[in-house]
Amino acid sequence: MSHDAVATLANQVKREFRRRLIEEQLPRITRCAELLGDERVWQRPSPNTNSVGNLILHLCGNTTQWITAQFTELSDQRLRDAEFAAERGLSVAQLSARLRDVYTTACDTVDTVTTEQLLANRTVQGYAETGLSAILHVLEHTSGHAGQIYAWTKQTTGLDLKFYDQ
Repeated sequence: MSHDAVATLANQVKREFRRRLIEEQLPRITRCAELLGDERVWQRPSPNTNSVGNLILHLCGNTTQWITAQFTELSDQRLRDAEFAAERGLSVAQLSARLRDVYTTACDTVDTVTTEQLLANRTVQGYAETGLSAILHVLEHTSGHAGQIYAWTKQTTGLDLKFYDQ
């Protein structure tokens, strides 16, 4: 593969990362949190599950660890257990702002990643990864938890979220 083709592919990955996080997942997750409100956003569907608030904190922690701490000078300060232990404390507006800030920082970070950084080996959470696999992990991870958030919001509110209505 030519250098130009690799650079084109890297740029496409960067565009898709931003599109998926900022244009798709962020507004949908934020809408769900707003529909649930400050009380229900912290409601757990059952004792062994997480609230939407927990999942938003978890997405923030995961994205920061896998992207920002991997590609910048920021050290990994993640407290994963605290993401799931939280029961209240942040409003929907605060949760949404935190997710927006984390996703914006992550996208800005990925925008600056070089081809060499995409291909470089690294260790995240004890897993052998490359820069590209770390980026793909965040997309996959966000998608999975976003699906949980959408399902719980639909079940709780009884609303059609109308994500595809234009």
